[in-house]
Amino acid sequence: MTAPETAPGAAPDAPAVTEDRLLNGRVRLRQPAEGYRAAIDPVFLAAAVPRVHGKDGGAPVSALDLGCGVGAAALCLLARLPETEVTGLEVQPRLAALARDNATLNGRAESFRVVEGDIADRDVLAGARSASGSDPGGFDEVLCNPPHQRADTAAAPEPGKARATREDATSLQDWVTAALAHARPKGAVTFVHRADRLDDLLTALRGRAGGIVVFPLWPKPGAAARRVLVRARKGSRAPLTLAAGLVLHTPDGRFTPEAEDVLRGGRGLAL
Repeated sequence: MTAPETAPGAAPDAPAVTEDRLLNGRVRLRQPAEGYRAAIDPVFLAAAVPRVHGKDGGAPVSALDLGCGVGAAALCLLARLPETEVTGLEVQPRLAALARDNATLNGRAESFRVVEGDIADRDVLAGARSASGSDPGGFDEVLCNPPHQRADTAAAPEPGKARATREDATSLQDWVTAALAHARPKGAVTFVHRADRLDDLLTALRGRAGGIVVFPLWPKPGAAARRVLVRARKGSRAPLTLAAGLVLHTPDGRFTPEAEDVLRGGRGLAL
């Protein structure tokens, strides 16, 4: 991680950013020095998108990173599946600008396009799909790392972090609705969320998506999961699968070899 600095081209009094590395340096990420900062959640979210996709066995053609922040999940996905065309939607102007900078920084300006807007504005993304050449019926893959805190919890003191981490006017149900609205028929939606909100997420998906896979991320052996990856197919009626998941840390606190393969090696997960 670099020391905080002002982003290139920004006003002298603009909030500071740091430049960090993901996937063992394969992804360079400029992000706010204070407030919400990407950690391991977007890396695992990107890893949940499979290389083999759909009936033809090809790679996903188009993906949407819903609430993309500074572009961590999108850029990790492109590092593993560079043939994918990714659109990011971000409501916070500062984060959207950093996501565009990060696309350029990583040589992905042509394959990662960032749209500024709210998830409820369907016209914004309809235009983005058209501009990117994506199927007008929707994206092959929709990735989503929505706010994890309910609206009745205390907000973070930094406004940008508060908006990124706590539901306000936009609920988890709204995020699921938006993800499904922008997925093509039988397209996939994938979420990373808190394990203690799995019931809310499954309730929001019920009757609208199937083939659901719940993939727990266990913090260490014998400990309850704190995060889950949930992947589903729009319009599918296939049953739910509870996967074995992945243990993140050894008893001494180090990442397990399996977690290192994802976080540093860029390996995909089998969901």
